[in-house]
Amino acid sequence: MSRKQFGGPALLLDRSDINTDEIIPAKYLTEVTKEALQPYMLEDLKLEGFDPASAAVREARVVVSRENFGCGSSREHAPWVFEVNGVHTIIAESYARIFRQNMFNGGMLAIELPKSDIDRIFDLQQQGQVEIRVDVDAQELVACAGDKELRFNFDITPFDKALVEAGGWVEFADARY
Repeated sequence: MSRKQFGGPALLLDRSDINTDEIIPAKYLTEVTKEALQPYMLEDLKLEGFDPASAAVREARVVVSRENFGCGSSREHAPWVFEVNGVHTIIAESYARIFRQNMFNGGMLAIELPKSDIDRIFDLQQQGQVEIRVDVDAQELVACAGDKELRFNFDITPFDKALVEAGGWVEFADARY
């Protein structure tokens, strides 16, 4: 069973097409451990007012973004840098296919919600820091800030859910083969 935590303080990145080079710059791909990637998460993200060294980034356990998250070069390092920073849940309108699958292969959640639901989560930040709770079994997430709470259901395939519950592809395979 996965020991990853799904939920916590959310980092809201209000932009589409956040690519893997912005998630983890290519110059760090020679690192041989996931831990070595840790300080460089979102280092090259182009978003007005964004500071990759801020407390909001360090404390985030969930990322909420727009469409086509994780586009660009296909690399496992992009989900790895989130994992090593304790971010096991990404919520977006859509994902680049390979990034999405690499998230599930690592036992993490890539939750897709419609634009209208993502808009509601972004609006929620007017109430204060957004916190997200995720119930993988019920396929439900709760976003809250201040005294306001929003509930959303999400879809996950049985296979992707099994990968998340196992802790990732390697653990899934070890338990079955």
